[in-house]
Amino acid sequence: MTRRRKIALSVIAALILIAALLLRWLSRPEFVNAAILGQAGKALGLEITATGIGEYRLRGTPQLIVRNVTAREPDAKTPLLTAERIFISVPWSTLRARGSDLTAHRLELDAPVLDLAAFQRWQAKRPPSETRIPTLSRGIGIARGQIVGSDWKIEAVNADLPSLAPGQPLRMHVRGRYLGGNLRVPADVYASLTQPGSGAGVGVVGEITLESAQWRMPSQIRLSAKLRSEQGLRLHNAVLGAQSRYVAGGNASLPFALGLAGPLVLSDQAMTLQPAGVSLRGKDAMPTVDAAGGFSLGDKLHIDLDGNLAGWPSAWPALPPPLGQSGSPLPFALDYSGASDLSGIVALQLRRDQTVFDGRFRLFEVMDWSEAGAKGSPLPPLTGTLKAPRLEVSGAVLEGVELQMEDPEIPAAQASE
Repeated sequence: MTRRRKIALSVIAALILIAALLLRWLSRPEFVNAAILGQAGKALGLEITATGIGEYRLRGTPQLIVRNVTAREPDAKTPLLTAERIFISVPWSTLRARGSDLTAHRLELDAPVLDLAAFQRWQAKRPPSETRIPTLSRGIGIARGQIVGSDWKIEAVNADLPSLAPGQPLRMHVRGRYLGGNLRVPADVYASLTQPGSGAGVGVVGEITLESAQWRMPSQIRLSAKLRSEQGLRLHNAVLGAQSRYVAGGNASLPFALGLAGPLVLSDQAMTLQPAGVSLRGKDAMPTVDAAGGFSLGDKLHIDLDGNLAGWPSAWPALPPPLGQSGSPLPFALDYSGASDLSGIVALQLRRDQTVFDGRFRLFEVMDWSEAGAKGSPLPPLTGTLKAPRLEVSGAVLEGVELQMEDPEIPAAQASE
């Protein structure tokens, strides 16, 4: 046998051996999954592992399924992301490009859990130049997802994005449920972005409902803003309009319109709107209010507002003269720090002309009292002080009035919760 033929046979034997080893490797999905996840983790600066039984398909359109996935920063205790199942299908051209082309057909995530604090720590370390938006011609599907903050979470997240491409408008349908303290907020909204990524214009329309054990507030909302991704999720110049109803027990609902404006920030600690402009337009027992201040919602709710009550609502118990006859606005300062369902104590200072009220109360107890009108108690359930230069009560004229009201459930010395 000539030397040339021996070399040729050796090469053929080597190729056969390599092909056999490759076929054996491809016949075991855990090896394929580990290799792909390792490459993805290296590109993202993460350790990505999968302990479940994976699947892949190379015939036709390549597809990969990995199960029980965990992604974390190296040496981090808390995973950034976990998922029961991740599915992706990609064209052969993407595989041949070896990472230079980020084009895929479809991405699906089952029961993903995103830890917002861990995600923000990782995101802060990523150079902006490495933020690349992939193309997904058949979009993204998310089922039974969660976003977890320190004292709150958004659960039962189901989302569908028909397509995703750099520089192109993005539309999605999202359903989920916010849970924080004693407050639940189920939502079903449609969102659109002028393009994926920071700087995009954002529009959201749909239904949200604030719920506690005692009351509900279903709302039709419309939100516009500009997306910023630094230091958490930020919506700059956010403007929210809502057509809402307050419903408690078997009582008739109270409709009102609400407008909020300001920078909206979602972090692992809380959702904040600060500084905020507030406009409330109500009728009957619901007041008309314009105010400025701020909101923070996490395990607790914090509200700080200064503004004007346009007039005394007609359904509230009538004010004695001369307060009731005055057409002056009623400037107020309101402070609340307590349970997220607004069941805590509100501190309120309210003025009209030279008359000043300074007190504390539970909001929904006072609302129930105001709805009772003449059938209820003549004095509201609150603790506070009313000072007036002059009042007319039952035909008698009182001057230099200082009225102290006390509710045993709300001691005057108790700070706002």
